[in-house]
Amino acid sequence: MDLNFKRRRLLKTGAAGILAAATVIALVSPSKKKDAKEVTAINSEQKALLNPIENESAVRDNLHKVKHFNSVFRDDLYLSAEKQLVFKTTLNRILRVKKVIGYGNFNLVSFDDMLLYAHRFPKIGRFTQAELALIDEIFFYDANEYGFFGNKVIKDLTSRINKKETIKIAGSGHYLFQGEALAKFKQLKKDVGPNLILTSGVRSVVKQLQLFLAKLEASNGNLSLASRSLAPPGHSYHGIGDFDVGKKGFGKLNFTSRFSETDEYKRLIDLKYVDLRYTIDNQVGVRYEPWHIKVV
Repeated sequence: MDLNFKRRRLLKTGAAGILAAATVIALVSPSKKKDAKEVTAINSEQKALLNPIENESAVRDNLHKVKHFNSVFRDDLYLSAEKQLVFKTTLNRILRVKKVIGYGNFNLVSFDDMLLYAHRFPKIGRFTQAELALIDEIFFYDANEYGFFGNKVIKDLTSRINKKETIKIAGSGHYLFQGEALAKFKQLKKDVGPNLILTSGVRSVVKQLQLFLAKLEASNGNLSLASRSLAPPGHSYHGIGDFDVGKKGFGKLNFTSRFSETDEYKRLIDLKYVDLRYTIDNQVGVRYEPWHIKVV
């Protein structure tokens, strides 16, 4: 397996690409790439260069989509039909990696190590060139194009997490970065109470990729819809410090707005040192996440 697989940006792949608009909207043509990048830059700077009327309209539209994050909108972007089959085999292969190496280890696994596991274990099977190309395209595509306006905090697909800089939290199956993240979690446990638990900690690029692909599958290939519930790979602050908390025994409801109704949340939000990454009025394009603790 060539671990130096050539990375390339999606918009450099030519006419087809992996995306198709919800209505009949063509991808950016080669002659208009420069203009598209200029528009993207405006998006990433919170549309500061737009006139007040355009800016106000864009903000309202974004907030509406965040509030109704599970709804489908006319300008949502989808995976093209030709990529659907490759997408499914890619997700299934990544899930086989997870099954072979275990849930905890999968939180930290790097892209190159994932390829090595796929090479060594026949039950996983090697990634095909089409699958690698799809992973590459999804990671490097400009998420602004389908409505996610958060920063890309990890820009290298092969970025590694140093396990020595993390610590596994007993009973959770998750890791935290040592230092500020660990200290904040310990303080939260002390101030909120024993029913506060860690529900998600450190996530490698591979782990975030798997979560995003699973969300994409549940969204019927709708990239915009998926990104309103989960940061695309490379954009998750879980890869550099953030973590999620919940209430013991609350199960999947910890990842819904119902968590904000718990006593644990009410005590948590009163603490002056706590900030949420995705607030109810965030401009990133992600649903309100009362469980996501901002660290960096």
